Amino acid sequence: MKKISAKGLRWLKGFHLIAVSCWIGGAVALLLLYFEKSGVTDGGVLYGINKSIHHVDMAVIVIPGAYGCLVTGFMYGVFSAWGFFKHNWLIFKWIVTIAAILFGTFFLGPWENTMMEISGKLGILSLGDKDYLYNEKMNFIFGCLQVFVLLVTVFVSIFKPWKRRKLKD
Repeated sequence: MKKISAKGLRWLKGFHLIAVSCWIGGAVALLLLYFEKSGVTDGGVLYGINKSIHHVDMAVIVIPGAYGCLVTGFMYGVFSAWGFFKHNWLIFKWIVTIAAILFGTFFLGPWENTMMEISGKLGILSLGDKDYLYNEKMNFIFGCLQVFVLLVTVFVSIFKPWKRRKLKD
């Protein structure tokens, strides 16, 4: 496969960094929006916060950033000398990226959707609803964990801590 030029790699790195920034920055924004709920006394405001969380996640920042990381990472693997499995730190990044996208798809997203739906139906009474509180708690705890793992992955990318794998010929 033909490799891209050094200038092309810089462009690819730029797009990869933009995607990473969107994914992590958006995820941090979602966690910060959680704290906007404290002291809310109006059901419409609570629903608005949950709707904003959903919008930031699904439509404009988090999911596009996550898939941007996946696509640009794939392009790195195909069009650069880094490959996909030459280094243990790259394997770590692939595992984290795919696991985080799957976890977001099957857990974080549904918890978020449930909060939005419940607050849309019950309004301020959602804050006493056991299903709403469960989904909110799970989303916050595992959202924090996901942000932490993504930040660790950034530093793994910087320090490249594990040696090159010995590949069989």
